Amino acid sequence: MNDSPIRVALVDDQQLFRAGIRMLVSSQADLEFVGEAGNGREGVELAAATSPDVILMDIRMPVLDGISATTEIVTAMASPPKILVLTTFDLDESAARAIKAGASGFVLKDADPEFLLAAIRTVHAGNSVIAASATTALLGHYTDTPAEPVIPERFTRLTSREQEIFRLAATGMSNSEIAASEYLSEATVKTHLSRIFTKLDLRDRVQLVVFAFEHGLAR
Repeated sequence: MNDSPIRVALVDDQQLFRAGIRMLVSSQADLEFVGEAGNGREGVELAAATSPDVILMDIRMPVLDGISATTEIVTAMASPPKILVLTTFDLDESAARAIKAGASGFVLKDADPEFLLAAIRTVHAGNSVIAASATTALLGHYTDTPAEPVIPERFTRLTSREQEIFRLAATGMSNSEIAASEYLSEATVKTHLSRIFTKLDLRDRVQLVVFAFEHGLAR
């Protein structure tokens, strides 16, 4: 069992906000604050220099915004950190773009401190901090979706049963809802989803929804 603290970095252009988050994270025994940056460009450099486990990333910043910084970090690093986007607006297009860029979720900047701490631990564990149903609504704000389905080769590797479960998951249905719809056990649904993630090289259900939107498969 790995008892090492979760290494957390922060990228935000508001100095007072950074100070508050630094104090909050540093107060937790299982978290370690490893650095902060005031804009996206410095955030990319910070990620490369400190290799944090989780980055808290503001969206609207000077020099380089959080979406562009997220894209650079996710594509440039062999083992990129989980990125948790900080936003002042719930379910807006900027949050959708951040999710598509590779963020593992988003948290409102005025969220309860305990919720933010739980979100850090959740994304570090490999889960997303946004329900798939909310992701579907979120990406509804994003218009860059093909009019007709574009079937990538790796999608054809899915069995017909896996493709059906993929489509149900892409609508935001939970494991229990899919199980009831398909007359399966939840354990079986989880097994199918795990195989789907592996075959499509996806991390979680949020990435599944993004994949569906990008290829016009979310209908």
